[in-house]
Amino acid sequence: MNPATGVRVGLIIFVVAILQVSAFSTVTIGGGGPDVLLVTLVSVALLRGAVAGAVAGFFAGLIVDVATLGTLGLTALLLTLAGYWAGRYGETTGRARPHAPILATLAATVFVGFGGYAIQSMLGEPISARVVLVALPATLVWNALLIYPVFGLTRRIVGAPERVERAREVELLV
Repeated sequence: MNPATGVRVGLIIFVVAILQVSAFSTVTIGGGGPDVLLVTLVSVALLRGAVAGAVAGFFAGLIVDVATLGTLGLTALLLTLAGYWAGRYGETTGRARPHAPILATLAATVFVGFGGYAIQSMLGEPISARVVLVALPATLVWNALLIYPVFGLTRRIVGAPERVERAREVELLV
C-alpha cells in the first residue's frame, strides 16, 4: 500500500471512529444501533488486505477505548482481529464476489458482539446478556443496511484493490 493510501485509510478510520463514539453510539432503534466503524473497517480490510485491516482495526479500537474510557485494549483487540479476518477473507476468496461485503460484515458483527461479551465476562466486569441477545440482532440489521453505501464510499476514498495474479497450477518441487 502506498503512503497516500495509508494516509487516506488513517483519516477515514479516525473520522469514523470519532463519529461512532460521539454520534452513532446514541442512535438506537430496536434495541441496537449501527456500528459504522465496524462496517468501515470491514470495507477497508476487504479493499486493502489483512495487514491494513489489522492496523486500521487496532487504530480504530484504540481511539474508541480512549474516547469512551473503557477497558484499554478490549475494543482494539476485537477490531484488530475483525479487520485481519475480513482482510484475509478478501485476499483469499471473497474480494471479487458481490456478497463478500455483507458476509464479512455480518460475521464481524457477530464476532465483535460475542467476543466483547466473552472477554468482559472473563475479566470480571459487569455486563448484561441483553447486549448479545437484544442489541446484536438489531445491530446486524443496521450493519446489513449500511454495508453497501459505506463500502462504495470507502472504495471511492481508498481506491479499488490491486489485481493479484494467482497461480493456476501448483508444481511440486522435490
